[in-house]
Amino acid sequence: MTTKDEVNTLGTYLKDRRTKMDPGALGFPMSRRRTPGLRREEVAQRANVSTTWYTWLEQGRGGAPSDLVLDRIAGALMLTDTEREHVYLLALGRPPEVKYKASDGITPRLQGVLDALPLSPAFIRTQTWDVVGWNKPASLVFTDYDKLKHAERNIMRLLFLDPEKRAHMPAWSDVARSIVASFRADIVRAGATDAVKALVDELCEANPEFKQMWEDNHVVMHGEATKQIRHPVVGLLCLDVSSFSVEGRPDLSLVIYNPASEADADKIRELLKTKD
Repeated sequence: MTTKDEVNTLGTYLKDRRTKMDPGALGFPMSRRRTPGLRREEVAQRANVSTTWYTWLEQGRGGAPSDLVLDRIAGALMLTDTEREHVYLLALGRPPEVKYKASDGITPRLQGVLDALPLSPAFIRTQTWDVVGWNKPASLVFTDYDKLKHAERNIMRLLFLDPEKRAHMPAWSDVARSIVASFRADIVRAGATDAVKALVDELCEANPEFKQMWEDNHVVMHGEATKQIRHPVVGLLCLDVSSFSVEGRPDLSLVIYNPASEADADKIRELLKTKD
């Protein structure tokens, strides 16, 4: 339940956002304005709510708004995704319902972060586990993503449809079961269940093991772990895995595989030398 103090804080925030908007850019007359920004009635008009109700909201009166009304107000005030989430937390004590949006790739700055990890295979994946950015060690240790079509750069497809990748992974069944459970948790959190339906159907038809694991309905959080990879050139590699959300890009995760020992780092150095 929203407390009076929380509503008052919400009203203060909305008023601040309102006073920072440019009326002229939105087609409102600039004459006879005593204060900067939009008037309350102009925000109400843009949000398709009554002026009285919006005034009460800024003043901390009345009940909590609905999700629909909050979205209208966020649109009227041209809030960013971060600002919209902040308004939801102030008004309702929770973030907005997740609405999945397909990722459009990564920026040069994010690619620079990957390239700054010279001995750690690393990649950036979407909420549906498509790999959209990677560094040279990742190409050498996991797969040459440049040679794959876009649709093939999906971790689940590589795990369950590529026999060569399976052969390079000790304890494949245990790892695969954990990954499927993490994948399920991620897509539900992202609201991407419909977006991956075709992929899940494809994997269920192509791989009975995936079908069984998927129907088990297990979910786990994707946390830190140590994984082993049997590389065809340098042999067994032990890598410590960590994943991080990308600030400002909730659709992306950075996954880093650090060498678990100096011997593992030396093996990656050897791979890099052979490809230079």
